[in-house]
Amino acid sequence: MTNMKKISYLYLILTLPLVLFSCQTMQQRGTSVSREITGTPVLSEQQLTQYFMFKNPSADKKQVQRLARLYIQEGAYEGINSDVAFAQMCLETGYLTFGNLVVPEMHNYCGLGAIDAAHPGEWFATEQIGVRAHIQHLHAYATTEDVRLNGTLVDNRYKWVRPRGKAPTIFELAGTWAADPLYGEKLDAILEKMQTF
Repeated sequence: MTNMKKISYLYLILTLPLVLFSCQTMQQRGTSVSREITGTPVLSEQQLTQYFMFKNPSADKKQVQRLARLYIQEGAYEGINSDVAFAQMCLETGYLTFGNLVVPEMHNYCGLGAIDAAHPGEWFATEQIGVRAHIQHLHAYATTEDVRLNGTLVDNRYKWVRPRGKAPTIFELAGTWAADPLYGEKLDAILEKMQTF
């Protein structure tokens, strides 16, 4: 074997693991995030947190990690896509900057019941109950009457979602959850960016 062939062979042996690892990482990061509300989530707590901190570097990272964990846990318990729910929380709260009717102390991460100054929205005692109420409200939008909640109902507005199952994907939330006709597209843009983290 000539020296040139030996060098080429050695180069191949040394670089092949790097190429395979790189392809595997790209494939994992390229996994498409479902737009179905009951779809299977693919993003980890770390990815959700990294995305959020990219969008709002001044946020309390420990709180963001807690919320990411809660969305994954509560979503899994009720069969709701935590990627979608977390993206909606980002949109609804302006990445936890709030600024409209809802204030941080309300633990209302999706604008439940926020209509006007006389009706600023629902209040929840803790982050976990607030996340749970959000997940349950998405459950009402995405599932039909025959699909029951696994946990105790904390969403006071759950019963007002009629018909049940009217929004199987983020796109049907426009004009139902929110009056904004571009609501689904806004969530879609967030999910598109989230899956790059």
